[in-house]
Amino acid sequence: MSATTSPSAAPTPWPTIVLLAMTAFCASATQRILDPMLPRLAEVYTTTLSAASWAITAFAIVYGCLQLVLGPSGDRYGKLRVISLFSLLAAVASLLCALSGTLATLIAARMLAGVGCAAVIPLAMAWIGDNVPYEQRQAVLARFLIGQICGLACGQTFGGLAAEQDWWQWPFLVYTLLFAAASGLLWYRAGRHERPQGRKPESLGVSLRYVLQKSWPRVVLVAVFCEGAAVFCGFAFVASHLHVVGGLPLTEAGLILAVFALGGLSFALLARRLVPKLGESGLCQLGCVLIAIALAAICLRPTPGVGVIGCYLFGLGFYMLHNTLQTTATQMAPERRGAAVSLFATAFFTGQSLGTAVGGGIIALSGTTPTLALAAVAVLPVGFGFAWQIRRRDRALVPT
Repeated sequence: MSATTSPSAAPTPWPTIVLLAMTAFCASATQRILDPMLPRLAEVYTTTLSAASWAITAFAIVYGCLQLVLGPSGDRYGKLRVISLFSLLAAVASLLCALSGTLATLIAARMLAGVGCAAVIPLAMAWIGDNVPYEQRQAVLARFLIGQICGLACGQTFGGLAAEQDWWQWPFLVYTLLFAAASGLLWYRAGRHERPQGRKPESLGVSLRYVLQKSWPRVVLVAVFCEGAAVFCGFAFVASHLHVVGGLPLTEAGLILAVFALGGLSFALLARRLVPKLGESGLCQLGCVLIAIALAAICLRPTPGVGVIGCYLFGLGFYMLHNTLQTTATQMAPERRGAAVSLFATAFFTGQSLGTAVGGGIIALSGTTPTLALAAVAVLPVGFGFAWQIRRRDRALVPT
């Protein structure tokens, strides 16, 4: 495949990767747990749905703002150590969420949870980049992402189950224990297997300039920004389209949307076979085609059967494309991998926000159908364009 290799051939550090996947599970579940709980929160705290939604918004704002700051810290002090400390903070925040007696204290606890979770996935990817050779990295990252994918699905599932029970806070206590266990085990493994670089303090601007001074990181960052904007311009409104145009109940539309995780899980399990067979450029091209087909099918025929198949194909295609982008991101700047992957996460997060805002504006004018159609078309140049850039990079690396 391409690019410079990083670590020398060595056994894949699966025990640590499993712990990182467990921590990613908790972070992703924590991010999505309140989505189905909003009506219950409005009832418990005697407020409106709009006010209760600030418990979700506060987490997202803090999570997004901290991405750029945490990467350089991982490069300097050791990525496992930083993940461990912030996981402990997330454990404390989850406990405070369970004990919150008012909406204001819940929002404050969710902000603290956003701080704790922000360090987990980008620095875990960067650590894998430090310890797994590039030729094996995409398959390993796909396995790591099983934790994140399952977390997204379980967060919404457990949140929905808890919302109908008297003791609705129990998922927070589960994540408190899991975060605490992962924190302790990661700290132990960091003491045995990770040696911080001890790099002299440098400003955030210096770290970012180092990553951006070469052309390839800029290509990757533009691609993932466009991916986030194109994909989430449509996917964020799939459930709404199934409900408004297809006439499905919101509960059924939400369950159909969860099939997305099964598609992602399928890619994670098949990645070891797909990566060498299709290559990075092939995965990008097939991934964007599957996404476009899925969105177009749901757009034109929003029935339960088409919705299930479409969401599955969307998840499969999305992780083909996004996992390839993630893998290349871990090799953008090996000397400052934490900063590079955090910058990658920021670009993706910003693209998502822009895509959702654009999609919402189109819906206000014309409804959900043109929004999904636009996303289906827009994702194709992203996938094919990045595949072309990969082939161009690989040709440049071939000795003449």
